[in-house]
Amino acid sequence: MWRGRVLSALLATLLCAAPSFSYQNENVVSGGRIRGTVRYSGPPPKPERLAISKDREACGARPLYDESLVVGQDGGLSNVVVSLPDLNHGAPSKPTTVVFDQRGCAYAPHVAAFPAGSTIEIRNSDGILHSIHTESTVNPVIDMAQPGFKKTIRVTIAQPEAIKVTCDAHNWMEGWWYATSNPYYAVTDAHGHYVISNVPPGSYTLKIWQEKLGTQSRHLTVTPDATAIADFTFAAKKK
Repeated sequence: MWRGRVLSALLATLLCAAPSFSYQNENVVSGGRIRGTVRYSGPPPKPERLAISKDREACGARPLYDESLVVGQDGGLSNVVVSLPDLNHGAPSKPTTVVFDQRGCAYAPHVAAFPAGSTIEIRNSDGILHSIHTESTVNPVIDMAQPGFKKTIRVTIAQPEAIKVTCDAHNWMEGWWYATSNPYYAVTDAHGHYVISNVPPGSYTLKIWQEKLGTQSRHLTVTPDATAIADFTFAAKKK
């Protein structure tokens, strides 16, 4: 009987670890493209300098600023994840390795997007103690120290989810991992621009996510060998 219980527990663990989404790899014929800009409706907020409370030699070599809402002078929003969460077929979705560095006591990149099943290579370029702590709902929470001598830690994110990353050793450090259900995603650049290419023709829901401003979505149709334009605007955050 105990063997049956062990096998049942093992099966439950494997089922929890396996991705719950379904995606079919196929060759895309006459794929289209989605292009647009994500903007902020108000004046660009003044960058907020972060207070460095410890490890000043490693962390205070350059000024650090809050990156949770980065707006360019042209109103473009950086670090917005754009995705097609309901697209369940298309170009091969291949897990990848994503470098997430702790450098100058800040995360680089601030927002990392990747297909679920990918491996995060967490680097410690500072040579001091960091402590990776994630806030997740679907994926297991990660809570582990990374001493200066441990240059790399690898973890796999199995399920699609937006995951906040903090450092228990340096309370100003914040970043995000955004695991998607397919390879159709982009992160906006410094001007709020994004492009998603080789999209199978069809009608989909396009979703955008920003860590402080939330989400927006809209339906759009991608036609063969054509570009669909989808611009978004977030209302200015009230003080």
